[in-house]
Amino acid sequence: MASRLVSLLSVLSVVYAQQIGTLQAEVHPTLTWETCTASGCTTNQGSVTLDSNWRWLHAVGNSTNCYTGNTWNTTLCPSNTACAQNCALDGASYESTYGVSTSGNALTIGFVTTSTQKNVGARLYLMASTNAYEIFKPLNAEFTFDVNVANLPCGLNGVSLAFLF
Repeated sequence: MASRLVSLLSVLSVVYAQQIGTLQAEVHPTLTWETCTASGCTTNQGSVTLDSNWRWLHAVGNSTNCYTGNTWNTTLCPSNTACAQNCALDGASYESTYGVSTSGNALTIGFVTTSTQKNVGARLYLMASTNAYEIFKPLNAEFTFDVNVANLPCGLNGVSLAFLF
């Protein structure tokens, strides 16, 4: 009896998810990296993706912003559920808007990028495949990367920037 009730309730539950934007296609920049053990290294193929907090969230079907400045658009987002139904998360213009580009195993992030507006920084995640993040398990392992801070403008501390990654 209890299993029937749980089954019935699971069918009746409603799930609201963020809508997919169609104004900007999402194309993840490809990136290779190596995973090494005592017996040698393996080259991995994947990509990077931009954190959703950095993306454009707009009304489904048009370009009205759902979030402007420091507040939600109260017409589109009177509640979390309404916001998920009314707003779409769009793809990103990685290079022109965020200064993000890849070439082989090199990832370049422009700290300040100016296109239609000024953008500072970008938060990226490594993707193992189209639908899965790469998960690193560094226990008893080494994680290394190089950060080139040679061309930082005056006033930025290169040592602390390297550790943000």
